[in-house]
Amino acid sequence: MTERPGFGVMLAWLLEHRELGVGDLADRAGLAGDEVRAVLAGEIPGEGLLRRVAPALGFRAVDLFILSGLAVPDDMAPLDGAAEQWAPRIVMDAVHLPVAARRELLWIVRSLPQEMRLCGFAPRPLGLLVDPGGSVVRMLRYRNLSRTGMAQTLAVVTPTYLSASTYGVIGSGRKELTPRLVTDFAALLGIDARELAVLTGVHLREVPAPPPRAAVDAAVLLWEARRLSAAQARHVCELARSMRGDSANGCVINFPGT
Repeated sequence: MTERPGFGVMLAWLLEHRELGVGDLADRAGLAGDEVRAVLAGEIPGEGLLRRVAPALGFRAVDLFILSGLAVPDDMAPLDGAAEQWAPRIVMDAVHLPVAARRELLWIVRSLPQEMRLCGFAPRPLGLLVDPGGSVVRMLRYRNLSRTGMAQTLAVVTPTYLSASTYGVIGSGRKELTPRLVTDFAALLGIDARELAVLTGVHLREVPAPPPRAAVDAAVLLWEARRLSAAQARHVCELARSMRGDSANGCVINFPGT
């Protein structure tokens, strides 16, 4: 089984890859240099440090919490877990739209009023969440994708076409992450594939091509839709379907790659 490196090791690699010194990161994150050095030496990062380091490195904070093996704070969870039934449908219809229409849909998502959180977000346990596969699947869960949603969305946005149950196997650590899986997961997560590979301990034999524009747009839309209530997500889903017009009869598998 592939072992995920410790957070200090991951952070050291990211600094080297980004050509950043400890002082550079500390300045960007508003931290003392000794705080960063302590993590690099193996100290478990605290919540405050991760919240500051994430934007300084261009990461979503929730992803660093998951990669570090720490509990995700409630304020970083999707607003409404019930919206998971609509999240994949929004993306699946959106990638079939022209670029201008996708931009309009994203603008609509961002412009909807922020509703109050009515209940906590409790993704179903998947087993070995500290395993690399569990970490990546958990990142997708925090994009409000169920296992079925993962199967549907990845099949349309990337070349990965797996059953919903297979994502449960990956999430529980019983199926190794492959270079193909890491590359496709990275596209939907909006993370550089090379960085996700190193952070999950997977070796890429070659530098992957940049994800297609539709996949990039899908990742952004999926992230922004996290802030929607179920009712809002359903509204956006119906809007995306209507924007497709007469063509909204199904989805092309791996659409961005066609």
